[in-house]
Amino acid sequence: MLKKGTKLYSIFKGKCPRCHEGAFFKNKFTLHPTRVTELHERCDKCNLKYMIEPSFFYGAMYVNYGLTVAIAVTSFIIARVFVGVELLPSFLVVFIALLAFAPFGLRLSRTIWINMFINYKKPEELKEAKND
Repeated sequence: MLKKGTKLYSIFKGKCPRCHEGAFFKNKFTLHPTRVTELHERCDKCNLKYMIEPSFFYGAMYVNYGLTVAIAVTSFIIARVFVGVELLPSFLVVFIALLAFAPFGLRLSRTIWINMFINYKKPEELKEAKND
């Protein structure tokens, strides 16, 4: 389904954006609030430094904002239009959906953000770069 070498592979599998081999996050998945977004400092396969510059992932907040708005609007429309929930309870549905999505959104926004700046390199391209 997700082909290696595509941005979507790196984003949804949580892999290094350059080599698609190394793990991006220290933990597979956790609901622990302080460990959700813990990153490795570098890729253990291609040695890419994930924190490209100081405060690099502040930009991921904007990505997360967009994802959060999309989830809120979608859950509101589903609750209100398709299920027929009243107005006030539909906001409760939105709140629960956002709370459930928060750990996924934080991780997803970081992988989307770094994939905007780093492109995949095939293994032979990585070898050539190391030899130079």
